[in-house]
Amino acid sequence: MNRIWDAPFRYIVLTALLILLAGLLWYIREIFKPLLTGALIAYFLSPGVSFLISRYRLRRRTAASIVYVSTLAIVVIISVTLLPEMFEQIKSILTDITAALTDLETSFSAPLTFGSLRVDLRLLVLALRGLVDQNAIVPQPADALRFLQVTSRGFLWFLVILVTAYYLMAEWDRLRNWLIELAPAREQRDLIQLYRRVRGVWTGYLRGQIRLIIILAIIYSIAWQIIGLPGALPLGMFAGLLNLLPEVGPAGIALLATIVAFLEGSSIFTQLPHLWFAALTLGVYLLLNTFKTVFIQPRILGHSVLLHQGVVFIAIVAAVVLQGVLGVLIVVPLLASIVIVGKYIRRRLLGLHPFDDEEPASSRDLEPAAASKARPARKRTPAREKTRK
Repeated sequence: MNRIWDAPFRYIVLTALLILLAGLLWYIREIFKPLLTGALIAYFLSPGVSFLISRYRLRRRTAASIVYVSTLAIVVIISVTLLPEMFEQIKSILTDITAALTDLETSFSAPLTFGSLRVDLRLLVLALRGLVDQNAIVPQPADALRFLQVTSRGFLWFLVILVTAYYLMAEWDRLRNWLIELAPAREQRDLIQLYRRVRGVWTGYLRGQIRLIIILAIIYSIAWQIIGLPGALPLGMFAGLLNLLPEVGPAGIALLATIVAFLEGSSIFTQLPHLWFAALTLGVYLLLNTFKTVFIQPRILGHSVLLHQGVVFIAIVAAVVLQGVLGVLIVVPLLASIVIVGKYIRRRLLGLHPFDDEEPASSRDLEPAAASKARPARKRTPAREKTRK
């Protein structure tokens, strides 16, 4: 009895399975973002796990547990100690901004006249007052049920992120080996080599992000120190760190620096009104942020993953438009990984060696042999000739 399926039947089964898999992935598409978020957290914490494994010879699960618990403890401590103080500072800032808007409304009570042009800025002040109205950020009783639904749903996704991050950190070696062993035995060696190259891309991207954070922290600190912004150094360091959160991070640090400038004024341009100094601080930040987005970030990240900076810039802008924060974080290393996998598939389809850079390496290995052929033979001494006889 023939137990082997015929080729047409195997293709039919494979097509049906692929259709079912595509339908299943479409049905559970909402879980992809939490899973990717957990994977990113595991990716950023993995250097700590690798350090503990190599330095103290710990098992991977033990090292992952130490890093995971330590990170959670730090987050909880910061939340418990800093969040109440932050809320008090926010209330104080809102009170100061409301008083400033009252003075601004008084100043703009009459329309401004520029020749024959009349500009009424009272509507702008009313709009700003609506943004900082404390009642606008307090949920109303009618929205309590909706708020509870959103909160519970977000909490469940948060649990998915935490669990995913931990198990990827603790079980990644087993998961990787299991995925590679699904392939035929003759292909596993090439897949291991392909995995190492893709891992090198993501490791280089992490190093590039660290370099970018340091460079941006220095640039922002120097620029704000020049114009006399109080706390320029910690604000600059904070700005560099928040660069890891695209859109959200730059917007948050821009708002924070502008508020500090408005409340404290400049330590250098002491005669400049606080409102104009706040506008100057925001303008300097927007100028530097544009320079970062167009030149610094694509250049550093492109160099770290061996992609052209123009391609990196277009990819980041497209990710901002299409996917938001999560897309910006993964688009550069994902694109570089696709390039590596695409080259591998192309060479296999053309019947070439899977990895083009191994051929020069083998030719380099032949160089010592060629050099030994070109080296003249040493003459035997009489003593050595007598010994041979």
